[in-house]
Amino acid sequence: MNGLNEMSNFASRLIRWQHQHGRHDLPWQAADAYRVWLSEIMLQQTQVATVIPYYQRFIASFPTIGALAAASEEQVLTHWSGLGYYARGRNLHRTARLIVEQHGGEFPRQYAQMLELPGIGRSTAAAICALAYHEHRAILDGNVKRVLARYCGIEGWAGEKKVEDKLWQQAEAMLPESPRPSGERARERGGFDNDIAIYTQALMDMGATICTRGKPKCTVCPVQHDCAALLTGRITELPSPRPRKAVPERHATFLLLIHGNDILLEKRPGSGIWGGLWCPPQFDDEAAAKDWFVRNGMNASNGERLETFAHTFTHFKLHITPLKIQLSRKPLRAAQPGSVWLDVGEALQAAIPTPVRKILRELHSATF
Repeated sequence: MNGLNEMSNFASRLIRWQHQHGRHDLPWQAADAYRVWLSEIMLQQTQVATVIPYYQRFIASFPTIGALAAASEEQVLTHWSGLGYYARGRNLHRTARLIVEQHGGEFPRQYAQMLELPGIGRSTAAAICALAYHEHRAILDGNVKRVLARYCGIEGWAGEKKVEDKLWQQAEAMLPESPRPSGERARERGGFDNDIAIYTQALMDMGATICTRGKPKCTVCPVQHDCAALLTGRITELPSPRPRKAVPERHATFLLLIHGNDILLEKRPGSGIWGGLWCPPQFDDEAAAKDWFVRNGMNASNGERLETFAHTFTHFKLHITPLKIQLSRKPLRAAQPGSVWLDVGEALQAAIPTPVRKILRELHSATF
């Protein structure tokens, strides 16, 4: 284990590295708490390159917390569609409304107040405090866990509580000295007026660009000389992977009811998988889908089973078989609450999950 002086040295080396080699052009850098919060939520389990265009569209449509709170859930989920983990989008919207109701539309400055908001945990709140308000708070997202596990030689899966507790201890211990001087004294010591914001970004950038999960760039790492994993030849072993277990596999049939260029979509319940999103009617198997079709007295001029494909969630894999049926007339089903007929091109602009977008794109390209 590294000593306290070495830990402080760790922070200073990362800060210097960040100034010279870190990322400085991310659209949410040097931004207010709203934009930092939005980026942190979007970046959970999603890579920066994927997030940037979503972030830019989101900010263009909802430039303030008030604008986000005033939007409908449908509008928010439409902008979120494709990012996955849709509970994040719903919590974002819910939190914006709570901030308007409870904090006058201003993002709270207090760490404890942030933790009371939906979707904001310990690391996210700390990141907002550090990046937007320059408070000395330790973060511990997935990238940071990997950096600290390797540097400190912490064994075990980071998702296990006792291992995570050790990582939090190290994250707290390795913070740069607080507070650093400002003004002339700061310039004398290197000009790092906002060390904690720079350090926090450095940790994120290190994990994303240097201390990566596969093929880490140890030769250009600023802390390579005392990295426990590198010194003991355990770079590929640390952090320990999640214990392997069989991933449950499920099957579903999507009933694609087509009339001309229109398709029938149903809005899913607010909770659960794809909550609040639009999907074709879903069934456990093809027999159940056909039974529903017949019971609703529908007439089809033709039917076609499209290629089955898999969509992987965190805890299971879903095998989806689209069953396309061309209708000679629109059924009354669409008149019921929670269902709508949309042109396929228009449906692609709605709040739909990734596998539905894949299906609709194929239908759209086949039509035009």
